[in-house]
Amino acid sequence: MSYGLALVYGVLKIINLANAGFLMLGAYVTWWLFATFGVDPLLAPLVVIPLFFAIGWALERTLVRRVLGAEPIISLLLLFGVWLVVQSLAYVIWTGDSRSIENGFVEATVKIAGMQLAVPRIYVFVMSAVTIAALQLFLTRTQLGRAIRATAQDRDAARMVGIDVDRVYGIAFGLGIALAGFGGSLLSLLFSITPDFGRSLSLKSFCIVVLGGLDSIVGVAFGAISLALAEAFGVRYMPASLQNLISFVVLVVVLVALPKGIVGTLRALRRG
Repeated sequence: MSYGLALVYGVLKIINLANAGFLMLGAYVTWWLFATFGVDPLLAPLVVIPLFFAIGWALERTLVRRVLGAEPIISLLLLFGVWLVVQSLAYVIWTGDSRSIENGFVEATVKIAGMQLAVPRIYVFVMSAVTIAALQLFLTRTQLGRAIRATAQDRDAARMVGIDVDRVYGIAFGLGIALAGFGGSLLSLLFSITPDFGRSLSLKSFCIVVLGGLDSIVGVAFGAISLALAEAFGVRYMPASLQNLISFVVLVVVLVALPKGIVGTLRALRRG
C-alpha cells in the first residue's frame, strides 16, 4: 500500500486518500473469489492486480486528471470522496459483517530457530520484498519505467523529449491502485475483513511514506522496516493497545526532524 502511495505522489504529486478503500476492496475480492468460486487466495492476485490496474487507470482518466495542477485540497477531497464511495459500496454488497479466509495455509505455522512463526506472515513478508525488487527493476531497467521517473522529475522536460505524459499518469495511478489491491489481497490472509478494513493501515502507510521519503520507493521499504521494528520492540514496554501510538509519535518526530524522510536527508547530506 505504501509503495502505491509513494509512486502516485512521486509522479502525479497528489496524495491518494482512496488507497485505503482499494486496499479493503482487494481484500474483499480475494475473500469473495475464495468463498464463491474456491479460488486459492494465493492465486487471487492474478485477478486482483490487473483488475485494479484497470480501475485505477479509468479513475485517473475520468476524475483525477481533472484536478491535476489544482490546489492540493481539491485532489484530497476528491480522493477522500472516492474512498467513502468504495466503503459504502462494500457495506451494500457485503454488509458490515466480518469476513475471513479459513484454510490450511492460513492456519499453518513453522518452527524456525526455536520460534513458532505463522506461515502466512512469512509469505506476506516475502511477497512484499519481491514486489519492491520487481518495482525497482521496472522503474530503473525498462523504457516505460524510465519514462515514469523522467515524468516524476520534470514533466515539462519529459514532454519535450517525446514522452506521453498523460499516458504515464494513467499507468502510474493504475499501478498505485493495483499495489493497494495487492496489499489488501495479501492482508486478507492475516486479518478479518470489514468495510472499515484499511483505515488504521492507511495511517501507518502515510507514516511509512513520510519516514522513507515521499518520492522514494527504496526509502519506503526502509521506512516500513523501521516502523515495524519500532512497533515490535515498543510493545515490550507498553500495552499492545497503544501500538498505533508509536506510528503517530514517529510521524510527528520525522516531520519535525527529518521532513525530507530518510532517503531525502541522506541525499542532502551527500550533496553537502
